[in-house]
Amino acid sequence: MKRLGKRLFDLGLAILGLILLWPVFLAIAILIKLEDRGPVFYLQERIGYRGKPFRIWKFRTMVVDAEKLGKPLTIGKDPRITRVGYWLRKYKLDELPQLLNVVFGQMSFVGPRPELPCYVALYTPEQREILDFLPGITSPASIKYSNESELLAQARDPEKFYIEQVMPEKIKLDLEYFRNATLWSDLVIILKTLGRIVHSRFGDELIRVRKS
Repeated sequence: MKRLGKRLFDLGLAILGLILLWPVFLAIAILIKLEDRGPVFYLQERIGYRGKPFRIWKFRTMVVDAEKLGKPLTIGKDPRITRVGYWLRKYKLDELPQLLNVVFGQMSFVGPRPELPCYVALYTPEQREILDFLPGITSPASIKYSNESELLAQARDPEKFYIEQVMPEKIKLDLEYFRNATLWSDLVIILKTLGRIVHSRFGDELIRVRKS
């Protein structure tokens, strides 16, 4: 019953979001096309519920064939990121197409972020418990590590730092939450995520005003 309630909540909210946000989708699609005429969406294989692979939807924020030009991690001011992509990433707008993954039942609004196969292969048996939960658009770890790209940029070996420190900490945080998560606690996570995005937006505006 708990799982059914969560699914109905996710499905209803995702469909409502797609209906209300289609003008935003259209505007973003036009901006991406105007910049380099490449594809609007980027589909990437991730590992989902119980280890099943699926394709995650995102607005494309990097140059075409970016995966051939560097590592899977995005680190700091990655030169592969386009001008439009920078702003989409900054305000998490590149994640909006994942509403489709929610409708398809591959993701939830709140769940551990789905990882790349190459990193899931490194999970310990204990860490693989995270695969027992439907992946999501946001989670406690997503909120804490909302500046993950900048954090990795400060490391001498970003990928090693991610594998040995960031990834285990994210799994630990999310496991502690999802073992006892409720629909109400999920709603709090959604509101905190929106609050973080809004804070980022107005924080930048405040800094700009002070500098002027």
